[in-house]
Amino acid sequence: MAMVWAGVASLTWWRVPTLALWKTAVITGEFGHFLAVVPLLTGAAAWWEGGPWSLGIQMLSLLGVLALLRPVVQAAWISRGLPAKLTAAFGRVKMDHPPFSLRRLIAPLYPPVLVETQTIAGGLALDFYRAEGRVGPAPCVVMIHGGSWEAGDRHQLPEVNHHLAHRGYAVAAVSYRLAPGTVWPGQAEDIAAAIAHLRAQASALAIDPTRVVLMGRSAGGQLATAMAYGRPDLAVRGAVSFYGPNDQVFEWGISRDDDWLNAIQILRQFLGGPPDKAPEAYRTSSAYLIVNRENAVPTLLVHGYQDSLVWYQLSERLHTKLDTLGVPNALVTLPWANHACDFNPHGPSGQLSWYALEWFLAAVTK
Repeated sequence: MAMVWAGVASLTWWRVPTLALWKTAVITGEFGHFLAVVPLLTGAAAWWEGGPWSLGIQMLSLLGVLALLRPVVQAAWISRGLPAKLTAAFGRVKMDHPPFSLRRLIAPLYPPVLVETQTIAGGLALDFYRAEGRVGPAPCVVMIHGGSWEAGDRHQLPEVNHHLAHRGYAVAAVSYRLAPGTVWPGQAEDIAAAIAHLRAQASALAIDPTRVVLMGRSAGGQLATAMAYGRPDLAVRGAVSFYGPNDQVFEWGISRDDDWLNAIQILRQFLGGPPDKAPEAYRTSSAYLIVNRENAVPTLLVHGYQDSLVWYQLSERLHTKLDTLGVPNALVTLPWANHACDFNPHGPSGQLSWYALEWFLAAVTK
């Protein structure tokens, strides 16, 4: 038992080699502070009972406890410097809570707000979360779902949408057509149509059409940054990418036909073929390749260093390029975290990433 828990706990230290272990790694990283009770009790039982294997079991249990508590300890450490980092990137913002606290590990979520489903041009739908407690038109966050461009929907991980609505932001969670039935830039056209719908209905929805931010997770992060930079006519205030792939040419180059994610096949069906057959699709879908001083907008990047599905270096490279261009941006690195690390709003990743998100939105929509 001690060896099993030491192995599970080690998932906060390395990238898992199989898709089957990915979700286990996410749970370990974001709920490890609760799971640590099991190896702690196992070690205590071994100490109490004694025997020839007692010391070995105690040591394995101790290693398991330390590894499972690593995310909480590191989150507390990162939180000490996070306000200064965000201030340097986006300016000072007044926040009413710290970036991370132990008490919030078990705090309740805001209650859900009423969600209005609306149909936009082409028959696609969006879910609209109306801002609570806002006097006057509210800034609007366009939330773009992930799913490797071939799956997922606008109902994905809705907790942050309800949270932002309670914090005074309207949220529009949008649908887009999926690959392989639709290839790029079809997805971009769908999101642009959703933004046009929101602007046309701005008065009825009580939103400010001049204060729009694009946000997405994973594939949605790619769509958010590529559209924010590649379509300046949308006039968005900022882009948020949580663990998004932002350079498809680079990603193709580091992928293999036999990798467990099947990234080459995913890119083929999303972009209409390999880079030599669809070079323009690969270029225009890559925020890293199209961004320049004229089209860039303030950008927030959040990425787990142990991400097994989207390589962390993709966000790091975009962050470096934005710095070179002088574009306000920040990369929040979560050393223990894997893909979809923010699914637990109260976990170490959820607290830090949501804090950074609130700071960013307040700064770019004021």
